[in-house]
Amino acid sequence: MGLRWLLQVWGSRRAARPCRAVVFDMGGVLLPSPYACARDWEVRNGVPPGTVRRAVACGGHDRPWMKYMRGELTADEFVRAFARQCFDITGSPVPVDSFLSDLTSKEMSQQLPAMTEAIRRIRAEGLKTAVLSNNFYLRSGASFLPLDRKQFDVIVESCREGICKPDPRIYTLCLERLGIQPNESIFLDDIGQNLKAAAQLGMNTLKVDDPEVALKELENFLGFPLRGAVPFTRSVRPTMEIPQVPLQKYLENVLGSHTTGSLLIRQFSHGQSNPTYYVEYGDRRLVLRKKPPGKLLPSAHAVEREYRVLRALAESGVPVPRALALCEDSSIIGTPFYLMEYCAGHIYKDPSLPGLEPSQRRAIYAAMNQVLAQIHSVDLKAAGLEDYGKHGNYVQRQVQTWTKQYRATETHTIPAMERLIEWLPLHLPQAHQVTLVHGDFRLDNLIFHPERPQVLAVLDWELSTLGDPISDVAYSCMAHYLPSSFSLLKGLGNCDLTHLGIPTAEEHFHTYCGHMGIPPIEDWNFYMAFSFFRVAAILQGVYKRSLTGQASSATAESGGKQAESMADLAWDFATKEGFRVFKAMPPVTPSGRSYSTWAWQGPFPRRSYVTVPRSSSAPAHLILSPEGLSGRAQDLYGRLRRFMDAHVYPAEQALRDHQVSQTRWTPHPLVEELKGKAKSEGLWNLFLPLETDPEVRYGAGLTNLEYAHLCELMGMSLHAPEIFNCSAPDTGNMEVLLRYGTEEQKERWLQPLLDGEIRSCFAMTEPQVASSDATNIESSIVEEEGFYVLNGHKWWISGALDPRCRLCVFMGKTNPGAPRHKQQSMLLVPMDTPGVTVTRPLSVYGLDDPPAGHGEILFENVRVPKANMLLGPGRGFEIAQGRLGPGRIHHCMRLIGFAERALALMKERVKSRVAFGKPLAEQGTILADIATSRAEIEQARLLVLKAALLMDTVGNKAFGAAGLSSDYPLAQFFAWARALRLADGPDEVHRTTVAKLELQAP
Repeated sequence: MGLRWLLQVWGSRRAARPCRAVVFDMGGVLLPSPYACARDWEVRNGVPPGTVRRAVACGGHDRPWMKYMRGELTADEFVRAFARQCFDITGSPVPVDSFLSDLTSKEMSQQLPAMTEAIRRIRAEGLKTAVLSNNFYLRSGASFLPLDRKQFDVIVESCREGICKPDPRIYTLCLERLGIQPNESIFLDDIGQNLKAAAQLGMNTLKVDDPEVALKELENFLGFPLRGAVPFTRSVRPTMEIPQVPLQKYLENVLGSHTTGSLLIRQFSHGQSNPTYYVEYGDRRLVLRKKPPGKLLPSAHAVEREYRVLRALAESGVPVPRALALCEDSSIIGTPFYLMEYCAGHIYKDPSLPGLEPSQRRAIYAAMNQVLAQIHSVDLKAAGLEDYGKHGNYVQRQVQTWTKQYRATETHTIPAMERLIEWLPLHLPQAHQVTLVHGDFRLDNLIFHPERPQVLAVLDWELSTLGDPISDVAYSCMAHYLPSSFSLLKGLGNCDLTHLGIPTAEEHFHTYCGHMGIPPIEDWNFYMAFSFFRVAAILQGVYKRSLTGQASSATAESGGKQAESMADLAWDFATKEGFRVFKAMPPVTPSGRSYSTWAWQGPFPRRSYVTVPRSSSAPAHLILSPEGLSGRAQDLYGRLRRFMDAHVYPAEQALRDHQVSQTRWTPHPLVEELKGKAKSEGLWNLFLPLETDPEVRYGAGLTNLEYAHLCELMGMSLHAPEIFNCSAPDTGNMEVLLRYGTEEQKERWLQPLLDGEIRSCFAMTEPQVASSDATNIESSIVEEEGFYVLNGHKWWISGALDPRCRLCVFMGKTNPGAPRHKQQSMLLVPMDTPGVTVTRPLSVYGLDDPPAGHGEILFENVRVPKANMLLGPGRGFEIAQGRLGPGRIHHCMRLIGFAERALALMKERVKSRVAFGKPLAEQGTILADIATSRAEIEQARLLVLKAALLMDTVGNKAFGAAGLSSDYPLAQFFAWARALRLADGPDEVHRTTVAKLELQAP
């Protein structure tokens, strides 16, 4: 089958349905060929050539290689089975163990650079990417996938799915996760039978013998270059084409008739507002910036102003591209535009500057800071820019301008924007120096020298004018407060800046003040609020244009939807500024007792409830409301609240319906989808306390007191904790592994739990003893020939029925003759270990809580390696006590959320129901109950917050379950007794009747 014929077939298919995704095999496509590795290994070890290839191919569906790929064999089991197979082929021992080491070595784990660039180009063009690999589990328990997972929209691993190529099911699974039809994809593999199976499903296929040759063929199929293209460019989007003939004539007039050659136009993915193009004509490399098509807002997208400021700054010392020509004649390409020379260099899209050393990162930010000071130091008169904008009242005019722009593009009400539109004009800062301001100064609008920390050019001057320079500084620090997962502007909010070598926002600002010779300002939070407000207005405009097809970027639609998030961030800074002003007010002594009913708007009074020395990382006072949290914790709280509103509450009904369906013991796909979104937004593993994770390697670095407020918010929904990977018993098990696990145990179990790839359970409670006293545990753990053998009967094992549950933390006795608190030990038991049997789910007040459930489990002669022991024999009670404190306080935190949600539901109910001629909300007993509920919730919250503070400052130390089940009638007694207080008229009705009779009595 010739290449030309294949391309014809591909071309005809593509004409019918364009390619939307490229699917890659791993070994031999993205990584060096495993067969090449096998050939080298055979030569080095004196193994007959072709032995490995024959062993891989021989034996049918159940041959060792295929079983290993499907995850049915461990690494050790595979080595033994494959060695026997190779021995049968060669008649002599073969060191298969060393082959596996070579196959997974650093040399074999390096992605081919050409493929890395190709994937980047494919994604820039808006296509999806996937890796579909026959791979295997390493001895550590991790799968062998040495790739940057962020490169791919979908990853399908045979060992995790239990099926492998050429089984058609694995291709179908990949296509379903990509959300495409077979003929909308092209699959690259180096094995013919794998390609044949894909082609039979209707996928386009490409055989990879030589990756370089394969990339050329892929370029022909896709229709755009995969190598050597100008960075951050792509094919011109369908709605953004430029007529080439009139442009070429214009270029000939501007550049001279001697400039000839073909005209190449590509579009920059950079920039959301004015479409920007790379233009190559003859030997000239240019950049063209134009206004977007269609009707535009007045004064918006002023490319004329950009051109003017670039020309003016050419001799000022500020690095800018050389501006060549301005065309205001819309008949040439449809809108006004200007041309400038292309400046080759490096643009850093990610503010964390991955791949650089800390010293290099600091130098990059220093250069950025210095250039900003250069811009603000431009002599306006010498540059001819004295009339480039109005002098004075810059921030006030900007607030008015962006409010007007927002109103003109408003598609729905954003509450935070409404508050900001009212608040900002009332809190304008004092006037600062008037300078040239860039208006959009951030790291990815700078071109750096490829070899040294030097800014070669400052781009995107569309919003430049004369104004307050501090607004530019604040704007350049926005990335410090955004999460790294933010879809439009990658942030640094969850990064360890000290470790990276990147200055904090405060350090950045103080460095700037040093360059300018000015003192730091106090109203920094106002400027940050103003910056995020302005971006929210811009994003709203981008979103509105995306609805009419005018936006210049493919991400415009998703970007516009972030306007609400930006507005919320702006309001968070406005709140901080309000607190600063309030705290700065002089104290006032009241002349007498105040009887005012004015609602208190300032921070709650703070009082220390402990007299012991506090830890260096924990506050010494109670934080009574989210407004009192640190800036970073407040940010997390705000983002968590917005996520709950946008995603969790709307999903509750579907999840409730699922819990009573026939498929209830299978996790709902929506949960996994929301977990992915939560992880991408940095709302993940929030529970790990700073004291357990001081380097903030695994969690969010919150204290128990800070997490208490977030945990309460998660408690508003029964489904929320799992969505944020903050649900029991996984949280307790992760803390146990982090505190007491070995490095090997952490690698195998902790990381998958932290990633949300698996779930776990904790087996302590036993039916025969009162397990609230952990010393009563009777299950036995006996050492035997390098293993521990477990026997026991456990119940109320939460999460045990979840099909994702892969790990059980088991507590039993290793030495019944030891002192009472030294008899117990804890072991890590894989749930698929022979002898582990989940016998039934137990119900709680008649509910079976799917898909996790509460299982009853038999452990019968369960053998686990000695390496699975936690901390050491006899340390189980110690671990249990360490686990108890955090677990119990997390439940208490969530229960406050339960109570708040219940009270909110009650308040809604009493407003809509009428009894005895008036709404329930007007009944005295109901009002009394509401008041009582509020008081009880506030009391409970104070107690929980105090306990959390004590855990931060002092430390973590400080009922029978059968009655909940259906094994005894107690649960039904309780449920019926409570229901009967409502069934024949609520208690309150009977109390009212009694009171009336009492009043009628003589």
